[in-house]
Amino acid sequence: MVEPRSGCPINAAVEVLGDRWSLLVLRDVIFGDRRYFRALLTGSVEGIASNILADRLVRLVEAGLLTRGTALRGQRARYSLTEAGIRTLPILYALGDWGLDWRPGSAELRSRQQVMRDEGPAFIEELMDELRVRHLGAPPKPHDGPGPFERLEAAACRISGRTE
Repeated sequence: MVEPRSGCPINAAVEVLGDRWSLLVLRDVIFGDRRYFRALLTGSVEGIASNILADRLVRLVEAGLLTRGTALRGQRARYSLTEAGIRTLPILYALGDWGLDWRPGSAELRSRQQVMRDEGPAFIEELMDELRVRHLGAPPKPHDGPGPFERLEAAACRISGRTE
């Protein structure tokens, strides 16, 4: 892990998360469940270049936010969030909340953020618990009704008119 330039915790976080591509890669791993290079490359709405994606994945692994599974010959490496990576969710939520208030965007892409805002802080915790199940192999926590990711997807479907 690279040592930060100063002992300031904001600086230390910005050195890891301060460029747009790192945050967008984390967004796509968290919300899009894109865990392979090709899925991250082709699924990026913003059109990330392959060399930029490769660089950011290396940086996020080195920073301890992602792990890279070992790929056997002919297989693809799968990326997983670490606990530190999962704990970026409140940061992404705060950024998205600011963007919801102060920046324009499409209704479908804004729907996820609106659901998280409407559901409140307990929902963010529920999402992090689900990420721990998916990425760290934690036992699932029981919940009534659809899980948090299903509720996010249902909101996007309602906005876009898609059927699930």
